[in-house]
Amino acid sequence: MAEAVPVRCPACLRDNGYTAPVFPCACGSPVHPPLDLAAPPVPLTHRTWSDSWVAVRCTACGRESEWPQPELGCGSCGTVVRIPVHPLEGADSGDRAAGGAGAGDEPGPGQAGGGVRGDGAATGQGSGPGLGGPDRRSGPRPDARGAGPGPRGAGPAGGPADGRPAHVPLPAPPTAPLPRPAFRPVTIRTARDAVATAALYLRWLGFQDVRQPDARPIPSAAVDLRAPGLVAQVDPTTAPAGLRAVECVWLNGLTASATSVYFALAGYTEDARTRADDLGIPLFVMDLTGMPQPVNDPADELVGSGA
Repeated sequence: MAEAVPVRCPACLRDNGYTAPVFPCACGSPVHPPLDLAAPPVPLTHRTWSDSWVAVRCTACGRESEWPQPELGCGSCGTVVRIPVHPLEGADSGDRAAGGAGAGDEPGPGQAGGGVRGDGAATGQGSGPGLGGPDRRSGPRPDARGAGPGPRGAGPAGGPADGRPAHVPLPAPPTAPLPRPAFRPVTIRTARDAVATAALYLRWLGFQDVRQPDARPIPSAAVDLRAPGLVAQVDPTTAPAGLRAVECVWLNGLTASATSVYFALAGYTEDARTRADDLGIPLFVMDLTGMPQPVNDPADELVGSGA
């Protein structure tokens, strides 16, 4: 798994930790976009599907595939930024340089004390009878040979004569509840994928029977999701969610006496984030990798405690 790297938001200058997503190649090897950390991240103000994908070459089989462009939602101001990626030409030259360096470092057959394999072989040959198995085999075995059957009527070695065990094990203490497994994201390619990803994430948080309501929806870009004790909306558009959208989901949750949650693909406006913080509405932003990320304190609390 790739390590987290700091990415500075160009709007508020806060550093956010980002881990490059890992995708499965057709050959079965993991593939992750090569991040260009020398280039500054670019704020995402308008999203187009053609610019949301990046070509990545598998280092194992050389296959070129298109995967979602790395993006990150700032945890402080909610700005969505696009992280630059090295083009394929730079990756090719880097692979060739790495391959040439590896070939030059390999020791020849006549070099003494060469690589790891030579050291391992020397170590194996050096650990002869004095260091290898004979000493272990000649060591004393457990007391199974000496612990023969005792007198009739006697219990186990060291135990009472009536055959009862010398030690009664106590019941194991109650264990803590198992943590939730890691969420497995689904790549977002269409608006339907965004709604399905939000539903899967809500189930991962612990909400049961998450589904779209059967009633005819009001004409709106956002899609409703309902569950017992939950009212959620998913905005799969390419424009940031505004103040009215946050207040509407809050009113729907207030009417149903349920928790209100909002998911957006393009982030939120500043007044929408401020209003959500005042009302205690968890806000999540989703990138094309399908991993929702909390953008305010109520969302962090929901992820920590679950449903």
